[in-house]
Amino acid sequence: MPQRTCIGCRSVLSKRELIRIVRTPQGLIIDPTGRADGRGAYLHNIRSCWEQAIKGPINNALKVELTASDKTRLAEFMATLPEGTPLQGGQTKTDEAEDMAS
Repeated sequence: MPQRTCIGCRSVLSKRELIRIVRTPQGLIIDPTGRADGRGAYLHNIRSCWEQAIKGPINNALKVELTASDKTRLAEFMATLPEGTPLQGGQTKTDEAEDMAS
């Protein structure tokens, strides 16, 4: 299984465990298939990694400066993700999991 690095937390995981963002001539897109043409970067499916990536690493990974439209699109998608923190070994700890444990 191919390995990729989350640009938010720098954890290395299998490609299928991460969400791919792709730079296209039309702007950034979320690529659920992982097969869209263009330069791509990978992120966990938790909000903290996306927040960290938007602060700068995404610009470097995709070699692009985010436009207002790109930031809006990413923020809308990010709002659908659970809050949580990445754990060692590539796993994530979400607030939902904490609530269920209590």
